[in-house]
Amino acid sequence: MKVDCLIVGSGLAGLCFAETLYQHGRSFALISDDSQQASEVAGGLYNPLILNRFTLAFKAAEQLDLAIPFYQTIEARLGQTLDFKQEVLRIMHDAGEQNRWFESRDRSGYSRFMDEAFVDSPHPNVEAPHKLARVLETGRLDTAAFRKTYIAWLKSAGLYTQERFEHAQLKLSEVTATYQQFEADQVIFAEGFGLKQNPYFNYLPLQGSKGELLTIYAPELDLQQVLKSTVFIIPLGDHRYRVGATYDNHRLDNLPTEEARAYLLERLRKFLKVDFEVEAHVAGVRPSVSDRKPLVGRHPQHAQLAVLNGFGSRGVMIAPFAADALYQNLFEGAELDTELDIKRFDGRSKRPQGRN
Repeated sequence: MKVDCLIVGSGLAGLCFAETLYQHGRSFALISDDSQQASEVAGGLYNPLILNRFTLAFKAAEQLDLAIPFYQTIEARLGQTLDFKQEVLRIMHDAGEQNRWFESRDRSGYSRFMDEAFVDSPHPNVEAPHKLARVLETGRLDTAAFRKTYIAWLKSAGLYTQERFEHAQLKLSEVTATYQQFEADQVIFAEGFGLKQNPYFNYLPLQGSKGELLTIYAPELDLQQVLKSTVFIIPLGDHRYRVGATYDNHRLDNLPTEEARAYLLERLRKFLKVDFEVEAHVAGVRPSVSDRKPLVGRHPQHAQLAVLNGFGSRGVMIAPFAADALYQNLFEGAELDTELDIKRFDGRSKRPQGRN
């Protein structure tokens, strides 16, 4: 089977690149064993502001301007609502944070995403004596529903193979790559943290950050907005809320821990004064990079191989943007942004080995 691209991995990176190819009329197939769970356990927020420092995320405006119509196109074709518009309110902890909010808002480009007025607590059982700041143009992508629905569509079109990708079976010629029944002009590795086991790209400084989330049921709570303090709480409907997240750079597995559960509950109870029940506790490893920028680009020795990875905790916003950047580079000859291009790590990591 001849295709323009063979995609390895079915997280946000792989699926957004598949959609980018589809929208441009390119042929592709996707292989995944579903071993990486970062997309399944993600909070799903898209939020242009880094709420600890009140700074804009990398190319936040460009990312949002591309991501929102991108997901809307998918919703229309699949006939399912996946993007839920939700306000994000940041609980202010003191007057100093209030001052820093206004200082940030005065910067060029910031007022688009930062409301000028603070608001009172949206619920009597949410403590916010210093009020809350509203972030604009925010929402939540239901990442689990997105993956389930999109993969079902791929399967119905015969474009999805559920199996482990064996790198040793990949054979490279001068211009193409062959894997089992597939011959592809390009192979795109979007394996999440599994990239650490990839012999072609394991030289890149991909890091892992284990994140854990709770789902709680709070029948006395009726919130429509996302709240962010030292943890966030995201409304899911029917009095259920997602609470997260933790960051653990040491235990890189998908197993929930009692320590993380206790951490999340302790911080949640500092501002949420209502009874609730924990219904679920999940964990996954986010692929991230030390400079907090994605890994995008061609292999330095094998031009028919490329990588799309390292989205960290902002995958919903950056995945369509990074996928488009890689597409433009591979098929239109556009230069990659130097902050995305894996060439930025040339000479700083061990040399790529790969296979011949």
